[in-house]
Amino acid sequence: MTGDILYKLLVAEIAGQRGQLDISVANYLDLAKTTRDPEIASRATRIAVYARQDQAAFEAAKIWVELDPENTDAHQVLAVMAVRDGDLETAMLHFDFILKNSEEVIDQKLWIIANLLSKEQDQEVVKKVLERLMQDHQDNPESLYAYAHVMSKLNEDEKAREILERVLKIVPDNLNATISYVAILQKQGNSAEAISWLEKALKKSDNNFNLRLFYARLLTDEKRFDDARRQFEILVAEAPNNVDVLYALGLLYLQANRLEESEIYFQRLSDLGENAEEANYYLGRIAEERGEIEKATSWYESIQHGNNYFDAQVRLAFLIAKAGRLEDARTHLLGLRAENPVQQNLLTQAEGEILMEGKRYDDALTVYNNALESGYNPDLLYARAMLAEKMDRLDILEEDLNAIIAQDPDNAMALNALGYTLTDRTDRYAEAYDFIKRALDLKPNDFYILDSMGWVLYRMGRLDEAIVYLNRALQERRDPEIAAHLGEVLWVKGDKAAAREIWDTALKETPKDTKLLDVIKRFIP
Repeated sequence: MTGDILYKLLVAEIAGQRGQLDISVANYLDLAKTTRDPEIASRATRIAVYARQDQAAFEAAKIWVELDPENTDAHQVLAVMAVRDGDLETAMLHFDFILKNSEEVIDQKLWIIANLLSKEQDQEVVKKVLERLMQDHQDNPESLYAYAHVMSKLNEDEKAREILERVLKIVPDNLNATISYVAILQKQGNSAEAISWLEKALKKSDNNFNLRLFYARLLTDEKRFDDARRQFEILVAEAPNNVDVLYALGLLYLQANRLEESEIYFQRLSDLGENAEEANYYLGRIAEERGEIEKATSWYESIQHGNNYFDAQVRLAFLIAKAGRLEDARTHLLGLRAENPVQQNLLTQAEGEILMEGKRYDDALTVYNNALESGYNPDLLYARAMLAEKMDRLDILEEDLNAIIAQDPDNAMALNALGYTLTDRTDRYAEAYDFIKRALDLKPNDFYILDSMGWVLYRMGRLDEAIVYLNRALQERRDPEIAAHLGEVLWVKGDKAAAREIWDTALKETPKDTKLLDVIKRFIP
């Protein structure tokens, strides 16, 4: 250890700690060449790889292999460098060495190689290397699984599927292969086949917790919420404190507006202390939905960080406003720091909505006008349009929604809002129908748009068609406004008993909804 060597080592290490990787790599590579020390060559190689300096990594690894020819890590680096150069033969020499000399069993060796290769850009070379490596391992399920894993990462889904089918013929009960196979089916758009395949697998392994969990998540992805909920109920009976299962059930029951059941699962999650802030956020949402202002406030105030912190604070501002402290609510919003443009939009919209709910429409309009001075913003234009509807300024509403549609002709929300407003507030039904039809073509299962289509058809006198769409909307979401619309159409058609049944059911769930109460009062004084 000479003074010069020590100096260069210190320079290299300090430069690396300060992020000056070029200096660190240059000094370590020079030391590797002059000292011919395997530890220094190893360090030089690793730093060059980290710095993504391929030429330096190649030079350092070459020295490393010369000094420590049995070291498989050095061969890994040289193999990857050869792949990047498109030098298949050299890459194969190093990979063959790794297969013959590393301490791991063959499938683990192939996994190491597969993971190395999955990060490379030259997919054709990677595929050729893997094909060569796999020639002698066609009957090893773990090796085949590693091969399929890389093919999937390279978006060679059909090849990955074919390999996984081979794996499952050898080991039909392999959970990882089963899940990977189903994931590829789903990725290819074969969700129905994926679900059917999983159902067959579950019949053979009914007690397989992880398989059922994957099945439940797949059902959730496909929006088969009732079926998913049943599967998660089976899982929670088996593992009552499983955090993932409790969280999923809480969300699924909340999605179905079954607040009591949702609260049970989120409360259990909160009590366990795992994902407590997530659980507390949704407990706040549930309390807010019920109108339990103090309880909701307490839950939101308990959230000090995490993904839902910002939204919880915005909701807290709304609760402060509901308590009659409107200016305090605005002050609370001004104290929040937006970390990106999306959050800044949310703060602007929140302030506008708080003012709107306080019937300070002109002040709310000023908030939106000021924010929109900086340029086109579809979210704020939409918010201003909704405010304009409250102010009976349909000229502003049409101008703003048309501006969004001009920029984004496939904006289903703007199309629907414009179509519904024209239906509800004017007699321009044919024009409204065209907007709603365009929105429905884009989102055929959106309950808001289905409701709008039913409503415009009702206004056009096409009652039977209206009932079909409103029934579909109510099946998608048990919303009091949809129930109000469907009941009205049924009543006008002469089916008063069915209308009463629809309204009575909705009243049990949302007894204070003003739109529902207003329509009932119109028809049943």
